[in-house]
Amino acid sequence: MLRHFRFAIMKQFNQLICPVSPERVDENRVRVTALGVIVTMGGYFITGNVLIPALLVMDFFIRAFTRFKYSPLGWLAHLTVKVLGIQVILIDKAPKMFAARIGFILTMITSLAALLDLSCLSYILGSVLVLFAFLECGLNFCMGCWLYSYVVYPLVRKNQD
Repeated sequence: MLRHFRFAIMKQFNQLICPVSPERVDENRVRVTALGVIVTMGGYFITGNVLIPALLVMDFFIRAFTRFKYSPLGWLAHLTVKVLGIQVILIDKAPKMFAARIGFILTMITSLAALLDLSCLSYILGSVLVLFAFLECGLNFCMGCWLYSYVVYPLVRKNQD
């Protein structure tokens, strides 16, 4: 039974459709950046300081919508990977850009909820962000690809038909 379940899960992952681009990024840097998101949101959960998710909004904005080579967390991740001497593994940049846009939306709503004193909503959305970042960092699973495959792509395809 477990074997069939595991096969069904792996088959599901193999059918993910992600956006593609000719640009590449270092997978290890992406994963360390996700760790930075987890640590940063942990700081928000501990302190309740609204500036923390607001700083993440700026970081995600830089990664998702600008041509800058590094966001602050991306730069720290780059330095960490370089100091540790971890080998570069190049992966497609487009899924990570899509995931950064999801992160931008989540942190924007988290920040607004925190500013409006809707702390329950801000903690729930912050926890979703931490979950997504943990999946990327710890399990090398891109939730952005899953969302793209099962939410965005079907909507785009439906509108093209």
